[in-house]
Amino acid sequence: MTMDPLAPLLTLADVESAVNGARAAVDGAYKHRALRRQGGMVAAEISLRCAVASAALEGHRYDLSDVRGGTVLDAVLQGALRVAEALPGLHQHWHSAPRQVLAKLHLLAGTGVLPAATLGRPAEESAARLDTLLEIVTGQAGNPLIRAAVVHGELLAAQPFPGVNGIVARAAARLTLVGSGFDPRGLVAVELAQLAREPEYIGAAGAFATGTPDGLRSWLRHYATAVEQGCAEIAVVGDAVLASVA
Repeated sequence: MTMDPLAPLLTLADVESAVNGARAAVDGAYKHRALRRQGGMVAAEISLRCAVASAALEGHRYDLSDVRGGTVLDAVLQGALRVAEALPGLHQHWHSAPRQVLAKLHLLAGTGVLPAATLGRPAEESAARLDTLLEIVTGQAGNPLIRAAVVHGELLAAQPFPGVNGIVARAAARLTLVGSGFDPRGLVAVELAQLAREPEYIGAAGAFATGTPDGLRSWLRHYATAVEQGCAEIAVVGDAVLASVA
C-alpha cells in the first residue's frame, strides 16, 4: 500500500469536516437534471467561466459577454482559454506524466505572453520543490481534495512558471480533482469561488507558503470552501441550459 505523505493534513483542526462538506456538495451538485442530457453544454460553459476567472485572478479582468463574443484578444486571457480547452485531454496523463503535462500547460498559457524559449521549462530554482510535488502527484495516495489543494498551493508558492504561474497552478489542481474522480466531469467552478473570495485566496495562499500548521490549515479550509461554493455554479449553469433548450 502506498503511504500517504499528506495524511497528517486531515488531522488539522476543522480540515476533515471541511473536506467532507465539499465532498457532499459535489455529490449533490452532480444530481442536477441538466447533466443527464445536456452535460456537455454545462461543462463547456463552466469551463469558459472558470478560464475567465483564472485570468482575472492574474489581474486580467474581462466581462464574460465580451469574451464569449470573441472581442478580447488579451494574451493572458487567451492562454487561460487554451488551457481550459486542453484540460479534458490532459487529465488521463496527469498522474502518469505530470512533468510533461505541466510543460504543456505552460506552453498553452504562456504563448504570446512569455519568450518562446522559456515555454515548457520550469524555473531552475524551483526544481527540488517541484520534484517533491510531482512524487505526490504520481503517488495518488490519500484524499484527492487534499492532494489538489497541495498541488495548487505548492505551485503558487514555488512559482516554477513565472508570468502565468497562477493559471498553471489552478489548471493542475483541476486536473487532480478530475483525474482522481473527485470531480470526474470537471464541473466544479473552483476558480469562480476563489475570484469571489480573492483577498482570502491570496492571503490563504501566502499562509500556505509559510509551511506552518496554521498556514496549511488556512489554505486547506479555503480550498475546501471554494470547492463547496464552486458547486453552486453547476445549478446556475444547469438551470440556464435547461431554459435555453426548453
